Amino acid sequence: MITNVLVANRGEIARRVFRTCRELGVATTAVHSDPDADAPHVREADAAVRLPGAAPADTYLRGELIVRAALQAGADAVHPGYGFLSESAEFARAVLASGLVWIGPPPEAIAAMGSKTAAKRLMAAAGVPVLDALAAPAEADLPVLVKAAAGGGGRGMRVVERLADLPAALDAARAEAAKAFGSDEVFCERYLPTGRHVEVQLLADAHGTVWAVGDRDCSLQRRHQKVIEEAPAPGLPAGVRAELHRAAVGAARAIGYVGAGTAEFLLAEDGRFYFLEMNTRLQVEHPVTEAVTGLDLVALQLAVAEGEELPAATPPPSTGHAIEARLYAEDPARDWQPATGTLHRLELTSEHREFCGDGLRLDSGVEAGNEITPHYDAMLAKVIVRAPTRAAAARRLADALARARIHGPATNRDLLVRALRHPEFRAGRVHTGFLAEHAAELTAELTAEFTAGPAAGPTTAGAGGVERAALAAALADAAARTTALPSGWRNLPSQPQSKRYRTADGRELDVRYRRTRAGLRAEGHADVELIEAAPDFVLLREGEVRRRYDVARYGDRVYVDSPVGSTALTALPRFPDPTAQTDPGALLAPMPGTVLRVAAAVGDTVTAGQPLLVLEAMKMEHRVTAPAAGTLVELRAAPGQQVQLGALLAVVKSPEEV
Repeated sequence: MITNVLVANRGEIARRVFRTCRELGVATTAVHSDPDADAPHVREADAAVRLPGAAPADTYLRGELIVRAALQAGADAVHPGYGFLSESAEFARAVLASGLVWIGPPPEAIAAMGSKTAAKRLMAAAGVPVLDALAAPAEADLPVLVKAAAGGGGRGMRVVERLADLPAALDAARAEAAKAFGSDEVFCERYLPTGRHVEVQLLADAHGTVWAVGDRDCSLQRRHQKVIEEAPAPGLPAGVRAELHRAAVGAARAIGYVGAGTAEFLLAEDGRFYFLEMNTRLQVEHPVTEAVTGLDLVALQLAVAEGEELPAATPPPSTGHAIEARLYAEDPARDWQPATGTLHRLELTSEHREFCGDGLRLDSGVEAGNEITPHYDAMLAKVIVRAPTRAAAARRLADALARARIHGPATNRDLLVRALRHPEFRAGRVHTGFLAEHAAELTAELTAEFTAGPAAGPTTAGAGGVERAALAAALADAAARTTALPSGWRNLPSQPQSKRYRTADGRELDVRYRRTRAGLRAEGHADVELIEAAPDFVLLREGEVRRRYDVARYGDRVYVDSPVGSTALTALPRFPDPTAQTDPGALLAPMPGTVLRVAAAVGDTVTAGQPLLVLEAMKMEHRVTAPAAGTLVELRAAPGQQVQLGALLAVVKSPEEV
């Protein structure tokens, strides 16, 4: 019997496993890097062991350190979670060799599926349809997808639409794969731009029972990484669904699989499907399967690891529909640039919790006050909603996200809400190119009118809404500064007070208000009446419509949440510092990270948009490009260099300036 489980992972993953362990009466052990010393998963564990260092390669990817930590803490089993070493056959063997219980599939099964190319050959031999690897892609094969043979998570993948671009794509994919997975093996296969990513949840015991626990659609992806997942996969004909389940079970039996795993398929428009890979672990999106089946997949993993049989010959049926959205600290409108900084607040409103009842779930590895660093994945949380129908689940999830209080780094919240409310998504017409196809409307700066609310439109307030939010912020700030003789008080009429804010898209707003004997009064907003102003909220009436704006301040950052949406503002000093000017040709680091590659040298003539260097942050690569045509006159970056947010990387001068 397992008595103490060490989770060889961090954040939301570790917390998820710990939750089931607590319910089962099993003790828990955490491991942590130095940046994670005060992380929620560390506090929640019964014991925690330090892995010295910060980078994953020095900490969570060091199998020998994790095995030693388990033995030191008295754990008798290791759960790998998902990500990091969860699909390492070597790590599984090391755990077993040390006398610990491995809560995962046999190392042989992991090894069999560890290489996508080897897995394709094995599945083809077992009669499972596959997309053949292309040894030498030709014009007729385009577009093709370059893929890393090992690992997952979208790393080492490139879409190629011209043969001339193939060599560079292969080189980039090899470099990324080697860094992420320790193997630079890549291959090419046909790319189906409008294919669907459909997967089958598998669970098998050591007694010969294999379950196909329903299916999921994970087609909404950015950079080949999943963003929105749902169960069951919508719009599948009964025959296709049954064939997918049979193929998945056949794949598991072909390698003697035991434990939880996922068979992933690409579904073409003509209804044919092809095996992509098998993830020999639990998936990030497993909560949607749990929501529609009532199963606890982690509890079943532990039971199987203890040698128990699955409780029945067949799994329970799926009922209702569940959708999961991954909330990332990133800016989709700026090429998915990751965001770092302090997370001041992350919570779903109490009103929405009551509205959704037990059908709402929030899985997160962070809490208010945590620092979002560049060391790890950018995912802040997963929000999951279950409802009787797909339409109801999408509506409730969009509403939950729209009303959530998220104060801190930029997130993809707006994109998630717009995608869930998009007519094509509502109609079930999803595919892996959905986000790219609708990028303009999903990431465009908003121009919605003030009257558009969360039920009808996007989450961030529109053009008029941003101005009202800034007004509310200024009036709340004025209310907080009220004293016996408040700032701005005059016995005779005088000039109004003013407050300046910068919006997320860089606009500056000048808000004016006046203190009168009747209280605060907005200037320049004749159609807006102030009902009440307090330090943390403002009530405004426009015509006959009254709205409440909740205001929170953290230093110079101000967050305004209202029924029209959420707005993030930066309070600006009354008199700008004339020395705080940046050379227009200066390239500053958009995030803290590591310089991976430098693509130009001082003295080079560059064109607008030309890549100059590549940064790595939050497990993703980000290009830094020339802001305009000119000459690269200064370069302060070198491969391997760690840079901080705002650090000067390079300077490009126009021909007139050189």
